[in-house]
Amino acid sequence: MFRTENALILREVRFRESDRILTALTADAGKMTLAAHGALSKKSKIAAATQLLTYSELTLFEKNGRFAVREGITKEAFSGLRKDLKRFALGCYFAECLEQYAAEEQPEPELMQLGLNCLYALSEELRDSETVKSAFELRLMSIEGYAPSAEFCAACGRADIREPMFSPAEGQIVCRACRKTGGGLPLTESALEALRHVIHAPPKRMLAFRLPKEDGEKLAAVAEAWLLRCSERNFPTLTYYKNL
Repeated sequence: MFRTENALILREVRFRESDRILTALTADAGKMTLAAHGALSKKSKIAAATQLLTYSELTLFEKNGRFAVREGITKEAFSGLRKDLKRFALGCYFAECLEQYAAEEQPEPELMQLGLNCLYALSEELRDSETVKSAFELRLMSIEGYAPSAEFCAACGRADIREPMFSPAEGQIVCRACRKTGGGLPLTESALEALRHVIHAPPKRMLAFRLPKEDGEKLAAVAEAWLLRCSERNFPTLTYYKNL
């Protein structure tokens, strides 16, 4: 039985001499495991379409619940990532996060759109890498139901929060007057507005914000801390990216 899926390749593992085992994200079927027989051979017609961090139209053959790639057409190679090791490493971190949260046999259109939008922004350098990373992390947590509580001070209920502080333990914002001694990550008012924007903006407008360097660094610290807190695990690709 044949079927066609648009797939973002999240992970590839070499198998035997010339095969790849792929983990792919699809909008309609969620996360899938695919065999790409002969994909590593020089004459393979599916080699390009089954590369890591490639978005492709794949024709799949199903037998006994297992899927193999028969044909592939590359729709977006994100070629800019392959010219810069650090941006490619960050793309791999995005892929590892998507693999962590994507479900099998369940439509994942929001995760697919997030992955494609952020990889494209990285590849084309539409925003600096840390801005894209912060937006990806915050939006991913929001899609998964872990949006931080950022509209009001968690203690006094003020919407106009001065000198905000974010608590990764509770996922809440408090104002200057309600801060406790120690703990928490400082934000600026501008960084807090950017955080709110990322959570609530339409997908195509998610990256439509700019911050001064210092504000962006504060947002980046909050976004990463929150994702790691919610995920309760480390990501090897994040460690590699940060060590470059």
